[in-house]
Amino acid sequence: MRRSGPVCLGLARNQQVGDRPADGTRVIRVQVVDDEALIRSGFELILNAAEDIEVVATSTGAEAAGTVTRLRPDVVLLDIRMPDVDGLTVLREIRAMPEAPVVAMLTTFDSDEYIVTALRSGAAGFILKDTEPEQLAQLVRTLAAGGVVLSPKASRSMLHGHPGHAAGAGDDPEVRRVGLLSGREREVLVLVAEGLSNADIGARIHLSAGTVKDHVSAILTKLRVGSRVQAALLAQRAGLLGGRGGEAGRRR
Repeated sequence: MRRSGPVCLGLARNQQVGDRPADGTRVIRVQVVDDEALIRSGFELILNAAEDIEVVATSTGAEAAGTVTRLRPDVVLLDIRMPDVDGLTVLREIRAMPEAPVVAMLTTFDSDEYIVTALRSGAAGFILKDTEPEQLAQLVRTLAAGGVVLSPKASRSMLHGHPGHAAGAGDDPEVRRVGLLSGREREVLVLVAEGLSNADIGARIHLSAGTVKDHVSAILTKLRVGSRVQAALLAQRAGLLGGRGGEAGRRR
């Protein structure tokens, strides 16, 4: 199924959250929050075609947090702009929950302002609504596995276009914390910023997923950040992702 415009999702009538596919694969529970019915139904058709994904839909920001508490999804795809309560407010409410789900923002915009604000508020990704339908299920799997998901446009905006990141980075106390990381931790951080899950990072650098998880936990602690995406933002500001940052990224 291909669409020229945005898409987003809902729950099949005969489907119960928590069911497993016949092969026993773990089901990823996804909640989509978007005020446009066409968006919700589009994502429903696309994602429910995957046997390992179940979808529920919420049409307003006001009811989103309550639905998340009740249904306990693994991944929330959240519209950043809604008429009642904006997505950034809902994001902060969800991220404040105990055992909060992974949240990725859905948008038709790729403005730096929205990207950086959402990611610094704890979003695990930023997906444009015109993302190719065949990519959506894999993006959800990546999010559920702990990876970072950014559309190509969002990645370019975040990593190369946000003003002020490079200038004065060496004087930024947050950026200086990158200098506390070991060489291996920096290597892991760069791969986290590329959007890889723990398993993918482990395969890349020949470590177990558990060891990678330990490295990621140490990175978050040393950088004093609460999410992988926030760590990736610091990596960019420090110059680890292309040499545009300050001195911290070059210290050994």
